Amino acid sequence: MGKEDKTHINIVVIGHVDSGKSTTTGHLIYKCGGIDSRTIEKFEKEAAELGKGSFKYAWVLDKLKAERERGITIDIALWKFQTSKYEVTVIDAPGHRDFIKNMITGTSQADCAILIIASGTGEFEAGISKDGQTREHALLAFTLGVRQLIVALNKMDTAKWAEERYNEIVKETSNFIKKVGYNPKNVPFVPISGFNGDNMLEPSSNCPWYKGWEKETKSGKATGKTLLEAIDAIEPPVRPANKPLRLPLQDVYKISGIGTVPVGRVETGVISPGMVVTFAPANVTTEVKSVEMHHQQLKEGLPGDNVGFNVKNVSVKEVRRGNVIVLNHPGQVGAGYAPVLDCHTAHIACKFSELLEKIDRRTGKSVEASPKFIKSGDAAIVKMIPSKPMCVEAFTEYPPLGRFAVRDMRQTVAVGVIKSVEKAAAGAAKVTKAAQKAGKK
Repeated sequence: MGKEDKTHINIVVIGHVDSGKSTTTGHLIYKCGGIDSRTIEKFEKEAAELGKGSFKYAWVLDKLKAERERGITIDIALWKFQTSKYEVTVIDAPGHRDFIKNMITGTSQADCAILIIASGTGEFEAGISKDGQTREHALLAFTLGVRQLIVALNKMDTAKWAEERYNEIVKETSNFIKKVGYNPKNVPFVPISGFNGDNMLEPSSNCPWYKGWEKETKSGKATGKTLLEAIDAIEPPVRPANKPLRLPLQDVYKISGIGTVPVGRVETGVISPGMVVTFAPANVTTEVKSVEMHHQQLKEGLPGDNVGFNVKNVSVKEVRRGNVIVLNHPGQVGAGYAPVLDCHTAHIACKFSELLEKIDRRTGKSVEASPKFIKSGDAAIVKMIPSKPMCVEAFTEYPPLGRFAVRDMRQTVAVGVIKSVEKAAAGAAKVTKAAQKAGKK
């Protein structure tokens, strides 16, 4: 199977800080990915000089992140690796605070989440405690529609590869992901050492007791030993190419000599050169001049593809990612509450204009009509009005554009899905010359 024929999938790596996310991801990219050996040698040398030899895989990721943050555009292929079946893109999932915001924009594009758990004494307990991030990340991933999960029990070497410890963590984690909404029978549990490489690509000799993982899928039972095999056993996503085009923007670049290049993942439909497209909510219509992925021109971008496309007569100022406004959270939410809503790649302040009904979270049945307020743990149907135009869709029609999180004081206050959208009539819009010309063709 040639490289071009592989299905693209996106994974997000989640877990408590210091669980070994960077090392594990770095290891996969390092061994199966797009980083050439020269770059790796350079990183290894730098890591050793700084006395960070033990961080060499994480170092790879840190270098990539640092270069990206300094504005050096890194070839996105560096965030990729190959399995026998898939071309995998790792959606960046780093450290603390901003991670939740990035996760909401990034995770809505993930086909599977890998939850990394530190197996060391005390580490697992800290991650899964009430304040640990393991819970919040898993809940976010599930609520944002990431239905496939792999659990990697990392740092098994620090737990001396003890079978009892493995069983204890699997039992605890199974209970906890079940509460979140995942079925443990569909989740592979893999004991690994992201640093030493045990059970990453090759089965480890350190755990003779480990018989391998298994999970139930629609097509029967899948089994394997390693993390790579578990990634290979992800069920391929169904990409809706026959729906109208929807492409949330991740970034918009201005490239000299080329012009404005928006970048994002095609969620539904197809994008191809010559198409006339409209940016919402900016309401700017223009023609797509070219589409490319990883520096290669494409005839068309299909659902799941992370593409950049060139548009004429549109300035970077007219189209962009969303903004954030943060207010105090009063502990209970009533009409008039105006937090920040994160949906696909936008962050916009929205007002809860009306609390329509409080519902039972399990059955969805109405418990109270027009409640005065809702508090932590409640589920409700609310009417929200964005402070600025916002392009969203009903969850049932376009899932990635229909799930959202409500954030306040840098905390995720609520998560939900959009039932219906009252769409504004398109008013006086900007139609570029390129779009007018293309329309006449």
